[in-house]
Amino acid sequence: MSFTPSAAFATSAGCSGPLGAHVVGDGVNFAVFSAHATGMELCLFSPDGKQERARLAFRERDGDIWHMHVAGIGPGTLYGLRAHGPYAPEAGHRFNPHKLLLDPYARQVQGPLRWSDALMGYKVGAARADLSFDTRCSAAHMPKAVVTAAQPAAVPGPRHAWRDTVIYEAHAKGLTQQHPDIPAGLRGSYLGLSSQPMLDHLTRLGITAIELLPVHSFIDDRFLTSRGLRNYWGYQTLGFFAPDLRYARTDAQAEFRQMVTAFHSAGIEVILDVVYNHTGEGDELGPTLAYRGLDNASYYRLRDGGRYYVNDTGTGNTMNLSHPMVLRMVMDSLRYWVTQMGVDGFRFDLGTVLGREGQGFDPGAGLLDAIRQDPALAGVKLIAEPWDIGPGGYQLGHFPHPFAEWNDQFRDGTRRFWRGDAGMAPALSAGLLGSAGRFDHHNRPATASVNFIAAHDGFTLADLTRYTVKRNLANGEENRDGHGENHSDNLGVEGPSDDPAIKAARALRARNMLATLLLSQGTPMLLAGDELGNSQDGNNNAYAQDNPTGWVTWEGADAALTGFTARLIALRKAHPVLRQHRFLHAKLRADAVRDVIWRRPDGAEPGAADWHDAGFRCLGLELRHAAAAQNPDPEALFVLVNAGPEQPVHLPDTSAKWYLILDTTRPDFTAQHPASSPLVAPAQSVLVFANTP
Repeated sequence: MSFTPSAAFATSAGCSGPLGAHVVGDGVNFAVFSAHATGMELCLFSPDGKQERARLAFRERDGDIWHMHVAGIGPGTLYGLRAHGPYAPEAGHRFNPHKLLLDPYARQVQGPLRWSDALMGYKVGAARADLSFDTRCSAAHMPKAVVTAAQPAAVPGPRHAWRDTVIYEAHAKGLTQQHPDIPAGLRGSYLGLSSQPMLDHLTRLGITAIELLPVHSFIDDRFLTSRGLRNYWGYQTLGFFAPDLRYARTDAQAEFRQMVTAFHSAGIEVILDVVYNHTGEGDELGPTLAYRGLDNASYYRLRDGGRYYVNDTGTGNTMNLSHPMVLRMVMDSLRYWVTQMGVDGFRFDLGTVLGREGQGFDPGAGLLDAIRQDPALAGVKLIAEPWDIGPGGYQLGHFPHPFAEWNDQFRDGTRRFWRGDAGMAPALSAGLLGSAGRFDHHNRPATASVNFIAAHDGFTLADLTRYTVKRNLANGEENRDGHGENHSDNLGVEGPSDDPAIKAARALRARNMLATLLLSQGTPMLLAGDELGNSQDGNNNAYAQDNPTGWVTWEGADAALTGFTARLIALRKAHPVLRQHRFLHAKLRADAVRDVIWRRPDGAEPGAADWHDAGFRCLGLELRHAAAAQNPDPEALFVLVNAGPEQPVHLPDTSAKWYLILDTTRPDFTAQHPASSPLVAPAQSVLVFANTP
């Protein structure tokens, strides 16, 4: 391969910060971290990325930061890195200068990863393969980093209060790929996401925040591409600063910013699902793409002397977030997405990893503390997925304020209650009050519980009512992948049905679960498409289904369900008692009435025997503003959930007028008139009464 002579480029020492590639004066300053490298090279490429035109050695190093300024180049320059150092896998070092490496701080990436054995630092097929050394150049198969121009600071978004937040979890491509009202050229893209048809749909629903599955630059796993599949969900990050090009037409960075601006103009926040717990490089038999080749022993948590990787994530590796420079990279990434790209929050995949120190999970871990104290991140929404697969990995309720957390106990308790499982009334009652037993400590707000019925990982809402077992054969893993227990119910027949009775029962079950979600304290999250009746045909792990299985189906959407969902969100917005900041503990208010009173169908308060009764499936919740709230509003609601047969129900305090404002068995019900007591609660229903019309 021929190169432009190094003398053709005027290089100088440059400076050690900021990390990455930044336009400075008449050129670009490059700075990259590696504690254990003995040499570092900058590789410059032709505009199409096919020709490596120059290799320039870094000759300056401040501590562990290698840096250099190159004059005469600017935005649009394609580049990569090569790191020299020991190849000693048993000691944790896997330097191989034959492998082109992506700059971890690259703001834009050009070209896809093309799988080849040349991407491996070792000889594939050799004995004790990962200890061998491969000398093939990987540049032809690697994406290239792109130098970008400085961007103006982003304008902050609407910053909705947590108590007013309704989250909509969506895939950047799948939400719009089949939308008939979006121009074909925009479908599946950042610009399609923020096109007017989508903004109209979300605002009609009442959504205040869209939470996007990973959009950081990511790779398609080799085992998937060999099966003709793709890494649809995106949980194999390659670059933590670059928006993935697959969702852009030309300029991913500019189009992402344009998308955020459009969402903000519609009053919608943008939350990113971020994957700082691992990278797409896999275990010791994975490719050398960036972090492994730059400084394996710093970027990853290693074991057995360094040859093997700690795998608390189930993906082959775990990032070493206790290392100060790895922690710095994560913090720089978070700040970049907020200050330069305009995002309003983050959902942290496998969040327990973020808090792992030498002795296990620690709510005061360095990264968690760094996030909490950072002024640039103050006020953004922080959501943890509070588990990983490592020792002591389930940490629901243990994250520090201001983190909220995905609450899988709400999900499972709600599903099981409406399925008719015995003894689920206590679980449902806990969920309705924001799971205070888990979250009410250290002055955390009631919004700390992110409640959901369905998410990207698992059955859709429609499939919860159609399938009792998963159907993941299309993933190519013989149906072994995905959750085995979904707490689902087909209501009479497996899969689609034309039987009117079964269809009606399924529709009612969906409405009841949605009503439970939006009537509960905490922060509700909807899965995109659930309001449309979207199905994945029983696939509960569509991570590799970049096709109609994984995409939201808009044709034949259930307009009635969409309208009912919007009505539920509007009801939640209209009644602040449903979205309180403080937890409720049945305490006396200034008016000598408790903020929570549970009711049996006969109007009496349930005792211990009732709560332990496996058949207790009809319960009422008399709800008022928290006793601890300043100047509590006199508003009261009575929420009745009945997962059993129809039965007479006595309303509380019959001296007051109670107005029926919701009946899930009559989704089009709009009349408001004083209800008589006793009344007959329909089977399988949610009723809501207000003490004011």
